[in-house]
Formats: sequence, structure tokens, C-alpha cells
Amino acid sequence: MSDVLMERLRAGAGALALGLDDGQILRLMEFLALLQKWNKVYNLTAVRDPQEMLTYHLLDSLAAVAPLRRHVAQAGLAGPVRLLDVGSGGGLPGVVFAICCPQVDVTCVDTVGKKAAFIQQAAVALKLPNLHGVHARVETLTAPFDVVSCRAFASLLDFTAWSRSALAPHGVWLAMKGKHPEEELAALPVDVQVFHVEQLQVPGLDAERCIVWMRR
Repeated sequence: MSDVLMERLRAGAGALALGLDDGQILRLMEFLALLQKWNKVYNLTAVRDPQEMLTYHLLDSLAAVAPLRRHVAQAGLAGPVRLLDVGSGGGLPGVVFAICCPQVDVTCVDTVGKKAAFIQQAAVALKLPNLHGVHARVETLTAPFDVVSCRAFASLLDFTAWSRSALAPHGVWLAMKGKHPEEELAALPVDVQVFHVEQLQVPGLDAERCIVWMRR
């Protein structure tokens, strides 16, 4: 089964033109195995089937890697880029970002202690010094992050309101969404600027996905 999954992962990463090396593919597979193992005890995700986990979690998160890399390259930030993944749960997309973007320092925050502990465990098991798990409410974080991301976390209004104190003055919000969220976009306050809504194509998934890019 794992060979089949690995080939699907390779094919998906290839379709997304991510240029991942063997070590990164292996780490992604190890992350999937960790997620399955911990999920039996801690209920990190409702998706149980490994094939579905690969499509709905790994490939879905991988679809946002190229846009993130592009933003990092264009922003020309000095030193490691700091990314905060809000409501990260089982580390999606945070752990995937940490594996695929070694130059990005990823902090996954969750209000559930077990989920934050899973991220810490994943950082050790996968040997990812650029991955950190934090058990906290995002509103309490004030360290300046260059990118604040979320995936299926909350409405755009709540996401930007709750994480505002953690966003650096030059920082951007990266919100992964399904269909183009017209109503959520309309509900944003005037001091949040949507500067790009980017359509994503997830390999093997016939569903709409997009990233809403925002800044102050």
C-alpha cells in the first residue's frame, strides 16, 4: 500500500512541479504514517483512509507550496521567513510547508494541547528544526510573523481579526479556501486588503480550491 501511496505522492508533486527530492518525499510519507498512528488515539482528522488522507490532506496542502515559495521569493525578506499556521490541527498545511520550504520557519498553533504535542513530536521524528508546535490561542501571540496561514480554519473575518496581533507590519495572510468565498470577502473590514485570490488545482481532486491573499 505504501508503495502505491508513494507513487501517487510523487506523481502529484510532479504535477505541481515542486521539484521535491527523495528526502522530502520520504518525510511526507513518514508524516502521513505519523498522522495515521496518532489519529487512532487523538482524533487529529476525520479522514481515516490513507488514500483519502493523501489526496485531501497532503496533496491539498502541497498545492499551496508553489504559491508560498513564490511569495517568499518576491518578498525578498532577509533571514528565515517566519510563518504561523493557525488552527493547524494535524499540521496541515504547516508540516507540509516545513518539509517543502526549509527556508521557512513554521510555527503551528492550536488551542488543543494534544494537537500541539503532535506537531512537536512530528518535528522530532521528521528531524525538522524549522517546525514548532505551540499550544495557545492565536489572539495571545504577538511575535511578528511574515506569513500567517490557515486551512479550513474559520471565516476570513475571524481569521484576520484573531491573528492580527501576530502579523508583522509587512506580513500577509494566506487563507486556503474551497470555492471562491464571496460572502466572506464582502464581510472583511476596510483595513484588510485582498490583493489576490489564487485558484489552485489539487492533483486527483475534482473540487474548487483557492488561496485568499490579504494584507493590512
